[in-house]
Amino acid sequence: MKKLNVLFVALLSALVLAACGSNDDSSSSSGTQVISQTNSNYYQGVIKNGHYLTSKSRGVSVQQNDNQLNLKGFENGLLSISKDQFPTDTYILQEGQYIDTSTAEDWLGRKSKNNPDGLNPSGSDAKEPLYLQQMDEQDFMEQSHGSLKIKGMTVGLGINSVYYYRKEAYGAVYQKKLSDSDIEKQGKEIADKVLQRLRQKKDLKNIPIVIALYKQASNDSLVGGNFYSYSVNKAGTTSVDNWKSLDIKNYVLPDSSTSEVNSNDEDAFENFKNQVQKFFPNLSGVTAQAHYVDGTLRGLHVNITTQFYGQSEIISFTQYVASTAKKYLPNNIPIDIQVSSSEGIQSFLSRKTGSKNFYTHVFTSY
Repeated sequence: MKKLNVLFVALLSALVLAACGSNDDSSSSSGTQVISQTNSNYYQGVIKNGHYLTSKSRGVSVQQNDNQLNLKGFENGLLSISKDQFPTDTYILQEGQYIDTSTAEDWLGRKSKNNPDGLNPSGSDAKEPLYLQQMDEQDFMEQSHGSLKIKGMTVGLGINSVYYYRKEAYGAVYQKKLSDSDIEKQGKEIADKVLQRLRQKKDLKNIPIVIALYKQASNDSLVGGNFYSYSVNKAGTTSVDNWKSLDIKNYVLPDSSTSEVNSNDEDAFENFKNQVQKFFPNLSGVTAQAHYVDGTLRGLHVNITTQFYGQSEIISFTQYVASTAKKYLPNNIPIDIQVSSSEGIQSFLSRKTGSKNFYTHVFTSY
């Protein structure tokens, strides 16, 4: 499996470099290149001096984020919001370059005499919650005469729903659940300050800036958080006054409390799960993350944990999962299924919106 991962990374690197080298629109004078678009659902990316231009603020958080699903949900959700405002066929995505690492660290810190730029409230950890947990910036560029110019920006702000703290160094971890009204109030106040600061930069004075608010899931949640509000701020505006609510929810299936999950979706997954477990009883678990937008199921990510070791078993099981998923799981939504064991990923299945059949891939080691 390790050899396979190394081979995959090598092939991916070769593909990226080949895409860059074949692009006729790249700017040789500045050393900046645009990655060729392979799918209309994806943005073209930016490479500078032979290296992918990574975000300067991504990964910076005020505390250790113990729920990695928060990070994935945050990045994927922010990209979806950006696509609605900055179409992939018009704009080029450049990872955030205006909020650098040190600035992000200052902004995510508490406001104090030594850190006047802190966006979290002053006070002690035991008494005053930290609201702002993480942030990310996406820059949207247009290419003209071999150079890139920023034409729009999206900034995501991750707001804690549960605040974790210690009363003393290395002591017990305590937690405080934050109310929805407090999360919304604090998020909007922070967003207003962020917009004002961004407008102070020359390049950002007269471009649309989208600011989106993300409610972090608790550390023990089996799903990530969700974006709950965003604002599109026109060129030149320095205060946020037009918020649009988002109804996005993520649930785990099977769900112990079906009060918010559509019963038809729950039944469909339960039938799929039962059929899979009946055919191959030596499974450790079959779960799914269900993604809802405006009360409608928009996607499923299924995880199947096995105890298979034989290659023929994995191939047979993957084929059976594909036919069972086609029969029982909801139609017309994107679905991906990951089959794993303690050794790593064994196979992967995927179906796009509108497709009838699943693409399957069984991982092999040599």
